[in-house]
Amino acid sequence: MARSFLVLQGLATHFFARLGDALRARGHAVHRVNLNPGDRLFWKRPNATDYTGTEADWPAALDALIDGHRVTDLVMFGDGRPFHVAAIAAARRRGLRAWIYEEAYLRPGYLALEAGGVNARSRLPRDPARIRALAEGLPPALPETLSGGSFLRRASDDVRYNLANLLHRRDFPHWRTHRQWNPFHEYAGWLKRGLLRPLRRHAAWKRLKQVEAWPGPVFVLPLQLEGDYQLRHHSPFTSLADAIALVVESFAAHAPPDALLAVKGHPLDNGLSHWGRFAERRAAERGVAQRIAWLPELHFTPVLAPAAGVVTVNSTAGLQALREGKPVVVLGRALYDLPGLTFQDGLDRFWTERTPPDMALVDALRRVLAAHCLVRGGFFSDAGMNEAVANSVPRLEGDPPFAAEPA
Repeated sequence: MARSFLVLQGLATHFFARLGDALRARGHAVHRVNLNPGDRLFWKRPNATDYTGTEADWPAALDALIDGHRVTDLVMFGDGRPFHVAAIAAARRRGLRAWIYEEAYLRPGYLALEAGGVNARSRLPRDPARIRALAEGLPPALPETLSGGSFLRRASDDVRYNLANLLHRRDFPHWRTHRQWNPFHEYAGWLKRGLLRPLRRHAAWKRLKQVEAWPGPVFVLPLQLEGDYQLRHHSPFTSLADAIALVVESFAAHAPPDALLAVKGHPLDNGLSHWGRFAERRAAERGVAQRIAWLPELHFTPVLAPAAGVVTVNSTAGLQALREGKPVVVLGRALYDLPGLTFQDGLDRFWTERTPPDMALVDALRRVLAAHCLVRGGFFSDAGMNEAVANSVPRLEGDPPFAAEPA
């Protein structure tokens, strides 16, 4: 049966435009709402409406759009942006399907695509027995080996998106970004970080060699982005600084005296906040300055290798650690924070009582995620977008797998 899709905001990429073309080729109606000039830049199609009103007026305007286009499905990237939160609420109230894209739980090579919510709002069952039952008969998850596209393309598209917002702001007078930083301040941070990267990477590799030779247990804290909705909406922390401070304090008070804490910088951090210095200062205040290692500019895989355990707020790095059989403790809310997978007795006890995950359950979860919550492909390369579109259309035309099992 033909459906009617209303497409909301995506990333600075042509993925949604290509997805809309594919859905129309299948006989579905597709309409787009542009919330800012950058949205308009990446959707050069006639089937679009520019919403220029306020956030307060958005729910009523959205209801009118839904009625006018007889919408059956909403499509958007992320479930935390204010306009999307209102749209998901409208879909729930009206019995429509809200499809959410997000960066994948297994990456690279996958995108998340779920109905109703992603991450901690995913409808994936949280009962380990149910996960095992769902996994029966499913193929193994394909390895995370595909390229997500070049950084240069991703960066250039992001600059084009934000330049459009700057130059044509008058067309959308009430638009305000959901991001915490002005994008051009972020670009300045990225430029400085890029210039210093060779020196910082060399120092980090040298420090990693010392970590690998450390005689006691090594624990890894992979940082998330300060503006990550996972941190802002699905954790007890108001900032990344709060999370770092809690982990360092617990480490100083409860970890074995020969343990080391390696703090891993996020690969997409803009460099405007000096998280390494902050962690080192907190460690000095707690008397463990010599047992903290700051590791920016490195991939997670070599940092994870010597780890005796991983501490995370709710990063997808936790899933990578589980895949490698590493003990993991989660400080926020995460869809993989399940008995048998992660340590359930708190951070203070994790340092000395950690246990490895049940690898059969890890495998079951990966199978279920790959089959029901993810699609193969990427947002930032032509090949990745084409693959993601081809794999998304059957999902969008079908029924959500967990519609009757909200988390």
